[in-house]
Amino acid sequence: MKRNNTHRAGKILAVLLSVVLVLSLSLTLAGCGNTSNKDLKKLVVGATTTPHAEILNNLKDDLAKEGYDLVVIEYTDYVKLNPDTVNGDIIANFFQHQPYLDDFNTKNKANLVSVAAIHFEPLAIYQGKTRTLADLPNGATIAIPSDTTNEARALLLLQAQGLIKLPANAGLTVTPRDITDNPRNLKFVELEAAAIPAALADVNIGVINGNYALSAGLDSKTILAKEDPKSQAATTYANILVVKSGNEKDPGIQALSKALTSEKTRKFINDNYSGVVIPVF
Repeated sequence: MKRNNTHRAGKILAVLLSVVLVLSLSLTLAGCGNTSNKDLKKLVVGATTTPHAEILNNLKDDLAKEGYDLVVIEYTDYVKLNPDTVNGDIIANFFQHQPYLDDFNTKNKANLVSVAAIHFEPLAIYQGKTRTLADLPNGATIAIPSDTTNEARALLLLQAQGLIKLPANAGLTVTPRDITDNPRNLKFVELEAAAIPAALADVNIGVINGNYALSAGLDSKTILAKEDPKSQAATTYANILVVKSGNEKDPGIQALSKALTSEKTRKFINDNYSGVVIPVF
């Protein structure tokens, strides 16, 4: 009996030692993890949710390896991003193209600068009541963005499909009034860009920005045509990483810029956005 008790006590002791060892190891690893997190320098970047914040969040591990804790603050009101960058609430933002930045700098006497061009969100023609451009009837209604920049892009895209003609020197300020030839007597419904996805059921086709198409969950299979990645619009309206002048050489910003223009980011964009977002680097 004594021998059995001794054997049982030995087993219990072995189990207890194992538990102590596991707990000790867990605490050690946890301690190492906390120390590592404390050692990371915070890099606070503002972005709109889709696709910008999603692209940034995919790079958190890469920035951690470079010594930075990438903190992505998602904005629903993109108008606040540039002022917050000027004020230093965030060190960088990712949501805009160069013309928008230039306009902000001029109107606010600010000095924000682009660090790198990351991607292009092409305008695309989406199905409404009509399923193909060939079936577009005479007098069809087309929803286009009402803001100057995107309206011009929409008209240039429609011209590229042979639906209308614009002046030979048509740039990024043309409106429906500038159309020189409209053989199908197309009618244009000018709407706020964000409202066009919801209006598709009431028009024949609609020209929609990539970010609004993503937010609305539109199926990329319903795209009838889209801007060429090598077009004037793609060059002009690439989405950029922006900082206050002087911060572009910050090591953290340089690390972020490198990660945003990496093959990992290219693959993430190509795998997740079905051509609605296109890398430009």
